[in-house]
Amino acid sequence: MNALEAYRARLEDPKDAAGAFAFCRNLARRHYENFPVASLLLPRGARRHVAALYAFARIADDISDEPEHEGARRERLEEWRRQLWTVGQEPARHPVFLALEQTLRELDLPIQLFDDLLSAFLQDVDKKRYATHEEVLDYCRRSANPVGRIVLLIHGYRAPELLRLSDAICTALQITNFLQDVAVDLKKDRIYISEKDFQQFGYSEADLRMGVVNERFRNLMKHEWKRTRALFEEGRSLWSRLRWPLSWEIRLTWLGGVEVLRQVESIGFDTLHRRPALGKLDWAGLILKSLATR
Repeated sequence: MNALEAYRARLEDPKDAAGAFAFCRNLARRHYENFPVASLLLPRGARRHVAALYAFARIADDISDEPEHEGARRERLEEWRRQLWTVGQEPARHPVFLALEQTLRELDLPIQLFDDLLSAFLQDVDKKRYATHEEVLDYCRRSANPVGRIVLLIHGYRAPELLRLSDAICTALQITNFLQDVAVDLKKDRIYISEKDFQQFGYSEADLRMGVVNERFRNLMKHEWKRTRALFEEGRSLWSRLRWPLSWEIRLTWLGGVEVLRQVESIGFDTLHRRPALGKLDWAGLILKSLATR
């Protein structure tokens, strides 16, 4: 099933919640991600709700990114948003929203967190540059942080301090992805490093487009790297306050993000010519490390 087929999926039986959750789980399993999704170690009840969250966000992300949706991105994201806000008020037409209806009702989750995700995907349709790092952080607040908050809420954690720690990790993961994908995003005419930071280090967008990797570029990337690493440290204590196995899942996710940052540093911050990525051997080592320090 490609991105367009997933978006166009329709319910055969509007009362088949089990089938709707199965659709979400299958979508999660078919997509590669840097970080664990709906781990089989999670309690069965939580697993299906995490899969519903993933499927909702995956399809919206694909609409904003994948070529199948070119020319119709805003229209389709607005339709996705309309279906979100009519959950429970109108019969669901898409399996994701039947599953989401169950999730929102059973767990009493705030719908605004899901809408925040959509607002970030809609922003990606039109906004390609960021004037300041604060603008980038605001994007992360809506593109990444809601996912961590929803996962905690699904598991019954609502303490503001835990949500704050989750925000730090999720923002760090998002910015790590930006640093990892500088060249990938540039091909989509997107730059997530702020114009102010470019100016601070005397590096320009023209340099970026020409693939210039000099001391100014490395200093710019090192600057972004340092404050991203600080965000990981800020959220580091989160998993110690959670029950197993979610505590392990969060620790493994944290270790994965930090390892990508380590790889960025190990290649001299030159992600214009080489994209760091975690392979199977990397994940095997990280799993052992996460279990050893449980």
